[in-house]
Amino acid sequence: MKFGGSSVADADRIRGVGDIVIARSKGEPKPPVVVVSAMKGVTDMLLGAARSAEEGKREYKDAIYGLMGKHHDAVKALVTDNSAGASLLIEVDGLLDELGEILHGVELVRECSPRTKDLVSGFGERLSCRIVAAHITDRGIECEAVDAREIIRTDDNHGRAVVDFTVSGKLIRDRLAGRKGISVVTGFIASTADGVATTLGRNGSDYTASILGAALDTDAVEIWTDVDGILTADPRIVPNAWVIPEISFQEAMELSYFGAEVIHPYTLIPVMEKDLPVYIKNTLNPQAAGTRISRTAAPKDSPITGIASIDNISMITIEGGGMVGMPGIAGRIFASVAAAGVNIIMITQASSEHSICLVCRTDEAERAVDLLKRDLSDAIYSRMIRDIIITTGLEIVAVIGENMKGRVGLSGKLFSALGDAGINILAIAQGSTELNISFVIENSSKTEALGAIHRAFIG
Repeated sequence: MKFGGSSVADADRIRGVGDIVIARSKGEPKPPVVVVSAMKGVTDMLLGAARSAEEGKREYKDAIYGLMGKHHDAVKALVTDNSAGASLLIEVDGLLDELGEILHGVELVRECSPRTKDLVSGFGERLSCRIVAAHITDRGIECEAVDAREIIRTDDNHGRAVVDFTVSGKLIRDRLAGRKGISVVTGFIASTADGVATTLGRNGSDYTASILGAALDTDAVEIWTDVDGILTADPRIVPNAWVIPEISFQEAMELSYFGAEVIHPYTLIPVMEKDLPVYIKNTLNPQAAGTRISRTAAPKDSPITGIASIDNISMITIEGGGMVGMPGIAGRIFASVAAAGVNIIMITQASSEHSICLVCRTDEAERAVDLLKRDLSDAIYSRMIRDIIITTGLEIVAVIGENMKGRVGLSGKLFSALGDAGINILAIAQGSTELNISFVIENSSKTEALGAIHRAFIG
């Protein structure tokens, strides 16, 4: 059972988490393993403090005092045993003292390396894990806090570490398989073989839960958040979007990759191998059925399961008549972009080979173009490549559904709906699996596009 930042935002929310966990543990042959994120907003506070320290600004000390107040308030409200509460407050202060020393070091050297940033950003989970475990213990239920750095091993790719599933699986089973009480585990964080702290990427607590679930062969993984499940579209943009009762692993991965924030994109990788179902549940509405994600979801009436989109997108267009029939040019382009460390979300190429479009996040586009112009300078000089252009202010919209496979006329209906809404499409891509049709539009057309597609296919 994984509970996100909104589920542990304050004392009242944590008390609600305690209710759900304790109710679930009754009558079960084994108690649940619980994974928690940092309290809502804490990770952003930690990263902001690290930036302030790196810039030599003393505001990072104010952030530490703010964190102290937030967590002290939670402890005082959630732990009624005076001795246990006092002990936990000392532990909280010890962690914040450690954080203060690290940030003071950052201030002195005016640098916060990726390794240090990983260490700093993990303090939120280390604090919330102890508080949640202490609260459950305070209610008379056997419970222990477990630091995931002791049981999840990764490489040293700080910021988005790669998990060693073989080593981690053994460590997880050794520590948790024979447990008698509830275990509350820190989400998001892990460590290298040398004990150096790493992280699994922002919102990586979902991933932590699936790693633990797969290693322990649990019956299911539950992701508890602040919505009733995975919706057909973003309800902030499409007000009549509704919860999808069942969805396949492939559909959920596509939706998460294209911006559906309810689940981390890597979450489904470990559980797919073990064929474990994943449930998306609402902490504020625990009676709601939620969404079940599994290998074989029930058939749906609509050809489209859901619509997702990614903001802050730019398109890099590389064009030139000399590219036609030029062997290796695509390889050079992709090698250059890879060397720039830029993630390409979508690619389109005209059949004439006159142009190639690469779609990436806006904050990476300039870096990609700079390296492309350097690496392809010979082709630009000889006019084989005429220009490399960036178009900003764009949005990728992805229409996703297993029922799309082999559906004659679906693309026509999709683009007719967009045309009727007066929306201009800049680029289109469709995978051979027919599970996803993605297209690029101007960001200003996002609301109209999502609404038009939802009305045409989902209702």
